[in-house]
Amino acid sequence: MTSRKNEFGQPIGSALPDWQGALTPPETKMIGHHCRVEPLIPALHGAGLFQAFSADTEGRLWTYMASGPFRSEDQFMAWIETADADQDSRFHAIVDNTTEEVLGLCAFLRIKPAVGVIEVGNITFAPALQQTVMATEAMFLMMTRVFDELGYRRYEWKCDVLNEASRKAATRLGFTYEGTFAQALVYKNRNRDTAWFAMLDSQWPQLKRAYQLWLNPANFDADGIQKQTLRSLLTASEQQN
Repeated sequence: MTSRKNEFGQPIGSALPDWQGALTPPETKMIGHHCRVEPLIPALHGAGLFQAFSADTEGRLWTYMASGPFRSEDQFMAWIETADADQDSRFHAIVDNTTEEVLGLCAFLRIKPAVGVIEVGNITFAPALQQTVMATEAMFLMMTRVFDELGYRRYEWKCDVLNEASRKAATRLGFTYEGTFAQALVYKNRNRDTAWFAMLDSQWPQLKRAYQLWLNPANFDADGIQKQTLRSLLTASEQQN
């Protein structure tokens, strides 16, 4: 057996004699302090999502998405009804616990319980959700479900290599860049080179500790300004292991 290691520091070709597979994501809510991530129900969430997304008057939310922008609520509803019916995905709405506003979409994609691999994607945050504690908490709730509840080994994040905001978000959240797949897709009449990021179950315990420290109310001052950044806490956690 080879003694080589991959970029995550794990032995290549290591044996998994006790592997039983992961679980399929359930249709249940993930509840945090600031927000909850709940299964998408078009009739319940659609109008609120369209209203929240409409605050993006220039349509920038959809630049790197396969669909959108949407000219009308009916057009948007037709899209999310199709997305919700996709048996290979699990779409969720992100809801503010205080105001009950529906502010974002996210989904579990490419769900492969047999090998323990799952992807997060279709992340669409309304302007009111962007760069907030809620946005980070929503991603943490999904990670917790993937690793702690369902037992996945690998959690993936993919985006258009031109999508600088998504690439930065993946790095900030603790995903590791693995490379770029050139000419991976064609969408909206243009080529897409896809950047791949991933997080492993072996990394999760230290990542989880950093998230818990960052989300702790003690990490924010009276004006809601963070005292320590998530990136600094993740770096400190990496150095301790």
